[in-house]
Amino acid sequence: MHDLRYIRENPENFDKAMARRGLESQSASILSLDEERRAVQTKLQVLQAARNETSKKIGEIKKSGGDAQEAMDAVAALKTEMGELEERERELSNSLNQRLAGLPNIMSDEVPDGADEADNVEVRKWMPEGGEPRIGKNAAKEHYEIGEALGMMDFETAAKLSGSRFVMLSGKIARLERALAQFMLDTQTEENGYTEVSTPLMVRDETMYGTGQLPKFGEDLFKTTRGDWLIPTAEVPLTNIVAQEIVDEVTLPRRYTAFTPCFRSEAGSAGKDTRGMLRQHQFYKVEMVSVTKPEDSVAEHERMTGCAEGILQKLELPYRVVTLCSGDTGFGATKTYDIEVWLPGQDTYREISSCSNCGDFQARRMNARYKPEGEKKTQFLHTLNGSGLAVGRTLIAVLENYYDPADGGVFVPEVLKPYMGGVEKIVK
Repeated sequence: MHDLRYIRENPENFDKAMARRGLESQSASILSLDEERRAVQTKLQVLQAARNETSKKIGEIKKSGGDAQEAMDAVAALKTEMGELEERERELSNSLNQRLAGLPNIMSDEVPDGADEADNVEVRKWMPEGGEPRIGKNAAKEHYEIGEALGMMDFETAAKLSGSRFVMLSGKIARLERALAQFMLDTQTEENGYTEVSTPLMVRDETMYGTGQLPKFGEDLFKTTRGDWLIPTAEVPLTNIVAQEIVDEVTLPRRYTAFTPCFRSEAGSAGKDTRGMLRQHQFYKVEMVSVTKPEDSVAEHERMTGCAEGILQKLELPYRVVTLCSGDTGFGATKTYDIEVWLPGQDTYREISSCSNCGDFQARRMNARYKPEGEKKTQFLHTLNGSGLAVGRTLIAVLENYYDPADGGVFVPEVLKPYMGGVEKIVK
């Protein structure tokens, strides 16, 4: 949600910000609605004052024994006109809110211009000791080839049960997925200071609205028959913890993490990544959410990205960090870093985490505020979110990077061995 006062005072800058998102000029139509609404509100105030004055006269006329019918008729007429104006004011307010709710966040000046992911800018790369991926191009296999050959990754049975874009894991690969999630949670809570939360997996309309999934992205979500939404990410319930709250400043920053299943319809991804586990309707993720004071969110963004990178470094998986360009930055973000892990089977880097600073965009939608010490007015909080990490994609990366071409097995990363009961290698 946008600050209407900012648009009034900076219409040209707002239009330039929307143009970076590929949108036409927005301020003129927004301000036209705003002006009409304010004119109606002013007229209502005038009529309210007139009704109060006339009502006072009715009492005076009756007290003196006169005929107050004319004044009473005038009050009735004012009430009718005010009712019509109140309805018009509601219509204009709804239209204005819908317009503002449908517009993306203003991006940071640090976000590079670009059309799509091809224009994202690499910030840094990281390689394990030795400086090269473990698996060469000629020996590499894709994760589904490895998993199916081991007899522990079954897409056919999953499709029989649920349709496409599902998988059934078993045996040591199922345990490896669980080990990854536990390792991530332990790292985020014990080392990085996040508070673990077990959240609901179904939420209301207003909860989805608060983080920006609604109204724009309804087709990407799953809805239950009773009207609840299945969460597409734990960002939704975690961020909404502070919805409609005035947070005590001394509790900031707040850092939350959760391990949950995530549900996405993948409505816009027809034909993309149809093989394997890269793009599914149901997957697991460890999410990070931070709630900060405005002046702290830029530094918190760097910190959060580092927390996600630390997981990959412990797993000794090659990765790179990119700054998303204007054409690839998400709806609610002011700036986003994508962390892309190296997948030998695809011979490329693929996204495994997005860490976004949303500024006060979500906080305005949620009415989430805090009161700075010594000040009377509240301010909107800043919110951030990031994957720490996507468990399924991390599993893919482990399978492909730790694959042993000699026997088709998969070595277990050192940090995961305690979570795997000491298993050194997954074999058929």
